[in-house]
Amino acid sequence: MTAFGDREAGVYVDQYEIYHGNANPELARKIAHWLASEPGQAEVFQFANENIFVRILDNVREKDIFLVQPTSRPVNQSIMELLIMIDAFKRASAGRITAVVPYYAYGRSDKKDQPRVPITARLIADMISVAGADRMLTMDLHQGQIQGFFNIPVDELTAVHMLSRYFIDMHLEDLVVVTDLGFAKRARAFAELVDAPLAIVEKRRHGNLDRAEVMNVIGEVRGKRAIIVDDEIDTAGTLIEITRALEREGVTEIYACATHGVLSDPAVERIANSALREVVITDTIPLSPSRQIEKLKVLSVAPLIGEAIKRIHRGESVGALFSSEVSFTQEMLLWEDGFGGGRREGTTPPALPDDAPAADDDVPSAMPASAGA
Repeated sequence: MTAFGDREAGVYVDQYEIYHGNANPELARKIAHWLASEPGQAEVFQFANENIFVRILDNVREKDIFLVQPTSRPVNQSIMELLIMIDAFKRASAGRITAVVPYYAYGRSDKKDQPRVPITARLIADMISVAGADRMLTMDLHQGQIQGFFNIPVDELTAVHMLSRYFIDMHLEDLVVVTDLGFAKRARAFAELVDAPLAIVEKRRHGNLDRAEVMNVIGEVRGKRAIIVDDEIDTAGTLIEITRALEREGVTEIYACATHGVLSDPAVERIANSALREVVITDTIPLSPSRQIEKLKVLSVAPLIGEAIKRIHRGESVGALFSSEVSFTQEMLLWEDGFGGGRREGTTPPALPDDAPAADDDVPSAMPASAGA
């Protein structure tokens, strides 16, 4: 407290840095590019015995650190990199550490729905907190109650506005939004944004297998164009079952969108051979060249995460990002169309913090990695 009774700001507010592990360095590069900065430098690699080594190459004392590391494939390695990097920053006397985890693995294990099973989503949350993270920034958790597993503040972003804007710009008519009960709340918001009715798919999952059977489609879908909405696409088994059910119900065209494109085998093959016109995902999880097909469209969440980072750093509202979603989502889509390592000619950079460093035309795509010792 100051002599005048005002709360004194933390020393870390003057400087912030973005770092990343090996899970999705391209997304971190885009986030830094949006903020007109560069990712910080660190070494993150595995020894021959699979032990992970981390060394921060910059002075981070009392700085505001944002560590971008989705827990995507290879999942367990990504989780360990995240935890070890958090510990490294804590021991390097970082002022505040925010774990930016666009994709939160083990999100399906959020309840004890069978005898003698773990709640792994809670376990991961405890590990992140114990490692030393001060905040958590994520996107479209499998279930919203996962936020309650953390004992640190959690900011959950959503890609619903960006995905809905993409379809609004397509000017499709006679739309119906289709989802299952688990994603119904956010799908209802999606349906309101695209001004379309909502239909619910009743499905039954067989044991612990990645396979679900569609039982019924609740709602009027005949003669309409359908947009299937979900939080993630894994093996695409459920997606294809819903697509077939909609075909039987007389839907004319079928599109799909999801925040997280996990796309485990044989998801890409299933999508390519299906009646789906287009599947829209985001880059919370990197899409390897072998999985890039014509039917897949990838939107970048880098502007959304970048704006959230800027607001967290400044102590501003993150929820306010979605109060003017129309203009902001249009800006995000246009930015992604023109992104290619440099800013589009004739455009101006987004508003930046006063302390942000100047941007370079060429931003490094990944941190330096050392060979195994």
